[in-house]
Amino acid sequence: MKYIDRHKIEALKKWKSSNSRKPLILRGARQVGKTTLIKNFAKNYVQFIYLNLEKKQDLQLFKAYTEINEFVDAIFLSKNKDIKKIDKTLLFIDEIQESTEAISMLRYFYEDVSTLHVIAAGSLLEHSLGKIKSFPVGRVQFLYLFPLNFQEFLLANQQGALINRLNSVPVDQVTHKIALNWFHKYAIIGGMPEIVKMYVAEHRISILKSTYESIWATYKNDVEKYAKNASESKIIKHIMNVATSYLDERVTFQNFGKSNYKSREVSEAFRNLDEAKVIQLIYPTTNVTPPVQTDFAKKPRLQFLDTGIVNYSMQIQAQLLKLEDLSDACRGALIPHLITQELISKEDISYAKPNFWVREKRQSSAEVDLVRVFEEFLIPVKIKSGAKGTLRSLHQFIDQANHPYAVRMYGGKFSIENSVTRNGKNFYLMNLPYYLGTYLDRYIAYFINEVNTP
Repeated sequence: MKYIDRHKIEALKKWKSSNSRKPLILRGARQVGKTTLIKNFAKNYVQFIYLNLEKKQDLQLFKAYTEINEFVDAIFLSKNKDIKKIDKTLLFIDEIQESTEAISMLRYFYEDVSTLHVIAAGSLLEHSLGKIKSFPVGRVQFLYLFPLNFQEFLLANQQGALINRLNSVPVDQVTHKIALNWFHKYAIIGGMPEIVKMYVAEHRISILKSTYESIWATYKNDVEKYAKNASESKIIKHIMNVATSYLDERVTFQNFGKSNYKSREVSEAFRNLDEAKVIQLIYPTTNVTPPVQTDFAKKPRLQFLDTGIVNYSMQIQAQLLKLEDLSDACRGALIPHLITQELISKEDISYAKPNFWVREKRQSSAEVDLVRVFEEFLIPVKIKSGAKGTLRSLHQFIDQANHPYAVRMYGGKFSIENSVTRNGKNFYLMNLPYYLGTYLDRYIAYFINEVNTP
């Protein structure tokens, strides 16, 4: 199968053509396709130099040459490239976490050899960057890569016509059922590039088991790299063994997973996993107007790297295949998790996790799955199964908000309706099919403009 197209290629092309280009660090968890992405992007250059710092001979270059011009001369010569074409050359430093010298040298590429295009990437890079005393702050750029989102999944499956239809706002009725069927496949399979590539080739979920196991086992085996000491290693192992069973609830650190571990110990272990993007902590806000202030004192939700891996870990893929509406899966937690994953996948040069909303009182609590900023408004997004049903939490948010706009994502068709909260406040409700997660912000803009147009 040919290379799977990734949307981040457009961000790379902008970086290439920028007059203020700096060395680029590609960040993301293991096995999300960083190396493959850059090797494909290298086709835009006359020359490509690939250094893998897990290979001794490439690593030694950074130790042998500490002066930047000598180093550049050495890599062009050792890789048999024409240094006269330096401005048409891409240098890719893979597994850069293996060399503090290489990370520190990035600043000199920017200051002294700016004509050479430089990209770096590596596994567990987030942990390595924190250990560099002379990190080149302000002299590098970042780009984030995540598992395939739904649009990329459709691209991999050569569904160009469907993508064109989805790009037309609002989605039409004919497209709805076809898009929903494809999204169900994506929700079960997930977006890990190796998994998607195998599915595209065979179109059988049953053959993917060993690959899921290999990926998840790799993350578990990396525990020693996440941990600062042996004690923390044990806690991280425990978390990774039990965390998927907490998909549908907010977590408490103290005694997590029926353990004897203390809150501080578990919190620190989770933060290491969060940095590695394997299991992230999504915290709530109590705001109903921008700016959104994350409340770290409240219990977070867990966000895993990829929903497909979660499904495999929980051994529920066969069960999911039988469901007509995946909104009911995992006690309603699967689709909110996947839509959050979709929104995270849209991050490029900066990284900000989305928030959910809570109102916690002794006898009355409320929770809304997501909030999105639109101009001066904070828009609540409830992810709900079925066309009907109680929207109590959404009503409570709207009663406090300075606007009348709310979104429900569900398995039904697109519509906009007038509604009234339990306290009698009129508001507009956009019902949005959940396969439009990556289009959510675009639809919010359309929705508010539509209801305000005479």
